[in-house]
Amino acid sequence: MALSDLQSISGGEELAEAKWHSYFEQYLPAIEEDDFFGLQNYTREVYGPEGKVKPAEGAELTQMGYEYYPEALGQVIRRVAKYLQIPIIITEHGVATENDERRIEFIRKGLEGVQACLKEGIDVRGYLHWSTFDNFEWQSGYSMTFGLIGVDRATQERKVKDSASYLGRIAQAGSLITN
Repeated sequence: MALSDLQSISGGEELAEAKWHSYFEQYLPAIEEDDFFGLQNYTREVYGPEGKVKPAEGAELTQMGYEYYPEALGQVIRRVAKYLQIPIIITEHGVATENDERRIEFIRKGLEGVQACLKEGIDVRGYLHWSTFDNFEWQSGYSMTFGLIGVDRATQERKVKDSASYLGRIAQAGSLITN
């Protein structure tokens, strides 16, 4: 399931809870007998008394128009874990950006959230970054760059980004690397 970290400001609590029900809770009966829960996360959504609140003026946005908020991953894992007694696998987590340094930071902060959840005893079994390659996004074509590997569409040449090397070093080390 693709789940944002649903947050609220004063007066938006009920709207945020209603959204959480529509995004997640209504599906709990269908999830009951599953072996694991696949979680996709890219950002957060904030609700106020009038509905969804736009990101603050000057907030960093991704190419998808989402608020750049890698901390959302840990928060969503915690919230899902309150309802489920099955393992969680992060099936998609990433950011559409041309700035690979921001992608590295997104991965680092997102995995810090995963690591904290593991320390809290939440059963998280895996993490898959979206995406290995700069890929075709259904409504955006090739304009969004989520990939750890860039693709020159004219030549099909692949270029491994620093973010791929960073994630690879984490995988090799078996723990989070801060530099």
